[in-house]
Amino acid sequence: MAISVRNEGSKISSDINVTPMVDVMLVLLIIFMVITPMLQQKVAVDMAKVENPTSMPDADKEDAIVVAITRDGGVFLGQDKIATSELGAKVRDKLADHPGKTIYIRADARAQYRAVEDAIDAVRTAGVDEVGLLTQKREGNLAGGE
Repeated sequence: MAISVRNEGSKISSDINVTPMVDVMLVLLIIFMVITPMLQQKVAVDMAKVENPTSMPDADKEDAIVVAITRDGGVFLGQDKIATSELGAKVRDKLADHPGKTIYIRADARAQYRAVEDAIDAVRTAGVDEVGLLTQKREGNLAGGE
């Protein structure tokens, strides 16, 4: 009678299988790459920086009406670029069912004053009483005095 010896220790593999983890990470990367551009609903504007900005939390709400003026004088109502001459009519249409709502202006710090003034005039002629000018809080002490 012969004794058979089983050497099971030689069959164990101590390598970590990373293929499933890599698959999951690639799927997550693709999802984030597709979703990220959809999350940005604002026109890129470098707003004026001030020491004591007034808090306007309603400007971040989804139903807020925001007019953006870019550095080159482009006027955007939400994400849509429009001419300044059309701004009043478009704002009036948006305010048809929400009278008395505040319109927020996000102007680039280097935008021409005339473009900002024309946008505010167009909004005011549409019947808007409340116009909010959005700014950013200045970070750090740039004055260097204290």
